[in-house]
Amino acid sequence: MFEFKKTTLHQKRRILVRVWVAGLFAFLCFTCLVARLWYLQVHRYEGLAARADENRIAVVPVPPRRGEILDRNGEVLARNYRDYTLEVTPAHVKDMSAMLDKLSQLVEITPYERRRFLQQVGQNGRYTRILLRNKLNESEAAWFSSNAYQFPGVELRARWVREYPHGQTAAHVLGYVGRLSEADMNRLDEAGQLGNYRGTPVIGKKGIEKTWEEVLHGKTGIEEVEVTATGRPVRTLSRIDPVPGSDLVLSLDIGLQKVAEAQFEGRRGALVAIDPNTGEVLAFVSAPSFDPNLFIDGIDVESWRELNESPDHPLVNRPLHGTYPIGSTYKPFVALAALELGKRAAHERIADPGFFELGGQRFRNAGSVAYGMTDMHKAIVVSSDTYFYSLGVDIGVDALHDFSKQFGFGQVTGIDLDGERRGVLPSTTWKRSAYRKPEQQRWYAGESVSVAVGQGYNSFTLLQLAQATAVLAQGGAYMKPHLVRQVVDPSTGQSRPTVTEPSHVIDLKPQNLEVIRNALVGVVQQGTARRAFQGAEYQAAGKTGTAQVFSLRGAKYEAGKVDERLRDHALFMAYAPAERPEIALALIVENGGWGSSVAAPVARKVFDYWLTERNVQESQ
Repeated sequence: MFEFKKTTLHQKRRILVRVWVAGLFAFLCFTCLVARLWYLQVHRYEGLAARADENRIAVVPVPPRRGEILDRNGEVLARNYRDYTLEVTPAHVKDMSAMLDKLSQLVEITPYERRRFLQQVGQNGRYTRILLRNKLNESEAAWFSSNAYQFPGVELRARWVREYPHGQTAAHVLGYVGRLSEADMNRLDEAGQLGNYRGTPVIGKKGIEKTWEEVLHGKTGIEEVEVTATGRPVRTLSRIDPVPGSDLVLSLDIGLQKVAEAQFEGRRGALVAIDPNTGEVLAFVSAPSFDPNLFIDGIDVESWRELNESPDHPLVNRPLHGTYPIGSTYKPFVALAALELGKRAAHERIADPGFFELGGQRFRNAGSVAYGMTDMHKAIVVSSDTYFYSLGVDIGVDALHDFSKQFGFGQVTGIDLDGERRGVLPSTTWKRSAYRKPEQQRWYAGESVSVAVGQGYNSFTLLQLAQATAVLAQGGAYMKPHLVRQVVDPSTGQSRPTVTEPSHVIDLKPQNLEVIRNALVGVVQQGTARRAFQGAEYQAAGKTGTAQVFSLRGAKYEAGKVDERLRDHALFMAYAPAERPEIALALIVENGGWGSSVAAPVARKVFDYWLTERNVQESQ
């Protein structure tokens, strides 16, 4: 009996110890739990709350509407429209081929679109959103939306899409937008602007789209959206609206642009027309052209090959990138230099036997025509090479360089387009820097002979020739050439002009200007351009030119026996009306031959539209 009680007491003690141990363990666990809760709820509250919000709230960039581009009359040249696209994040797709096959049952995906998408997948990072299909219609967008849960990593997005409604017209002015590249993002990052391009798939690549990108793009907005654990949006919590880009009003007249471009149908060449009073570019032609709409979502291989490998080089912006000897169109400026520098009087006459002899070498007139005794007026009207050969020696290359530089020859004009070339306005200093061998660095008198007639080392852009013509028409006032006439604020609708004052004014004697202007009128009335302007309702002033493409080494030039691409260039510079100029232009028809028969008629069409037909259309 005693042993039984002793055993029971021992068991009770063992149970009591176990209870205390279990209780102590439970107390310690509870204490740890409370400590952990305190740590999470109090000490780590701010950080964890922020992380929870990040999982719950998605910050979505809202891309702005890109500013539109209009011509001077309000005609839209570049606009935007809403579009649905399918974009894929490769990192969220387990089997790309299976996903594409399944998606093709809901939305049409062409073999080209599939091939282009897979190519982009290989060229980009796994977390980069890649365009699979664009221009979805409402039915396709609705079908995908109702089945989107089956396609993780595929997202339906609405976006603004750029469109150029006039196609190839003024393509080299407008340029185009294209997908953001890694180089673009690096450049934006260096400039501190990458954050403003979150959610924006495109950027200006060429033309006005590129040079005015910052103004056209606008400011990206932000939208905070509550999402589920699977990433589905539930509701919008807050929103900062994007600021749309500013609209640009160009100085171009799309009607004049189309008339000018039509004159280059089937030809290669360039034309720039400027209002000499303001510096506004009225027409800017580079022929042949291209369709900028091809580049918006990435140009296909065949189209790119066709443009890039064409012998006519349609992607080259000829007025900016092409440099040419400008032939006899340079003579009015050489004559003005002689007058201003006191090298020759306008009434002074020299004998023109059809050639100029220097150092035992004869430099001949075109066709070896002899004009007899010739003064400055006659020399410009009949385009006497002999007169200007001698003038080149009298003036000297350095003095001619310094004078011509004021008109913009061999200088970057600063027009609001990218990639402008400087060209070559020769001088003794230029030649010493251009050549390495001492015997090549020396300037010879015979080289001044060629330079004075717009040949030799002279190599100018058509924009420079057009600008120089506008400055001459304006009496020496250099208005910076520009394409953007006004920038229109999207919020207020207010506009501001871009150029209002001359960059500089060349100090020219009025009597010398009068000599040159009268001679240019004479070219149109009884000189080399008389046939082209016969019967015009206005009085134009201009100068024809023919520029040699390659040296015949003394042989007689016969266009029919020379390869078409080695034939002479046809040029023309002019302004009208002569008494009060409203438009000045320069143009070149590559390998066109004579400026009088090929280039001058193009100018006549442009002047007719601007000075007569346009007024009739506006009145109607």
